[in-house]
Amino acid sequence: MKKIAAILLFAFLGASLALGIQNYFLKKQDSQTIQEKQASYFTSDMQKLSGLNLDFKEVAKFATPAVVHIKTKLKSNPASGFEDLGNPFELFDPRFRQQGPQVASGSGIFITADGFIATNNHVIDNAAEIEVVLNDKRSYSAELVGTDPETDLALLKIEEKELPFLPFGNSDNLEIGEWVIAVGNPFNLTSTVTAGIVSAKGRNINLLRQNGGEWAIENFIQTDAAVNPGNSGGALVNTQGELIGINTAIASKTGSYAGYSFAVPVNIAKKILDDLLKFGEVKRAVLGVKIQDLTAELAKEKGIEKLEGVFVPEVIEGKAADKAGIKSGDVILKIDEKKLNSSSQLQEEISKHYPGDEILVSVLREGKYFTKKVKLLTREGEEKFKQEVSRDEREVLGATFENLSRQEKLNMGIRNGVRIKKVAKSEFASKGVPNGFIITKIDKQKVNSTEQLMQMIKNKKGFVFIEGLKPSGLEDAYVLQLK
Repeated sequence: MKKIAAILLFAFLGASLALGIQNYFLKKQDSQTIQEKQASYFTSDMQKLSGLNLDFKEVAKFATPAVVHIKTKLKSNPASGFEDLGNPFELFDPRFRQQGPQVASGSGIFITADGFIATNNHVIDNAAEIEVVLNDKRSYSAELVGTDPETDLALLKIEEKELPFLPFGNSDNLEIGEWVIAVGNPFNLTSTVTAGIVSAKGRNINLLRQNGGEWAIENFIQTDAAVNPGNSGGALVNTQGELIGINTAIASKTGSYAGYSFAVPVNIAKKILDDLLKFGEVKRAVLGVKIQDLTAELAKEKGIEKLEGVFVPEVIEGKAADKAGIKSGDVILKIDEKKLNSSSQLQEEISKHYPGDEILVSVLREGKYFTKKVKLLTREGEEKFKQEVSRDEREVLGATFENLSRQEKLNMGIRNGVRIKKVAKSEFASKGVPNGFIITKIDKQKVNSTEQLMQMIKNKKGFVFIEGLKPSGLEDAYVLQLK
């Protein structure tokens, strides 16, 4: 009996300890980043996916509801370099191949339960309206939170809760030959699932820079999962149901799948999407060097014995690397503990950091090894981004308006709006609209800037319905009569 009592006592203490630890970590959760938002929704459903061989039924069932169909109406139909089939590498630009020149179609991925969607920048580029259609056919108007053309990523938001989403995996852990599935909406065929393997990693196909991105970051995952126009922004998922890439480009001379597709690794996307969520833009750090892959010919020319690392032909004066003592002719072997063998790997590692972060750079110089501590800077050579706000004051109908900073919007829990700085003698004053009132909508249309407000009001006549927030934060609305 004593032994049984002791066993029960130890079992009780163990359960209590486990429960205490669980409660501690639950209390520590913070929804500041997308990954932390995901962690609170982790379910046992994913555990069914571990240990799969070549049966993709469960992972397809898990991933498909989290991938959406994105439809856009375009502002105009500008000339696009994507149409040039002379380049074997293409973004999945759907404008010319699916619904006509003024309508585009692509894919997106729910990455949180409260409606944040990752997609490609070229899917929503030049969009006047963005519609998101869920796997269950529900349709929503989406807000564009932010874009980053240099990685061809964008973040959208719809107003909904308890949505299915894909948790981030770790694309660094992918291995050549590993099975993956692609989920998207090729040729308007919604919720299409294809399977393939990881064909290669770290592909730099010089596509994003060629299409106008001087600071473009390319370190693509190459797969042979069948993808086509309309798969843009769709999910590349491992057999555990984790998002490990965002499908972006294909190698093709016809515009359709020819065996090779390319996805932005999720380890690049994590920081980009978090920046867009928090700041509306990417806070990008710069090392301040020109780099190139170390080939056998280059190594022989420079007298370098081992083919490892990334060669530095030039260090930019006054930037982070220069200040830390890195010199032209150096070979960068590692960033912190990450070994490097290509320029695209180095780009990816730097892309994970912010200006002001300190990193360790392992360098080979004339046969000797050095480790340099480097404080990363902005493109302008600063340790932090300037938090300047373009107020852009404009006078409309006798009242003066100004833009809001992103931090001001976050503090008030809004995503758009302009502030009335001075009501003066105007129609706004006659209707009792106070100084400091923030206009968020005019006739149910969102107001994002003073320039947009001016365009919306200047030609209006008759009654106008204005919604927004008082300086106290309370919602209010007014009806103005414009003559």
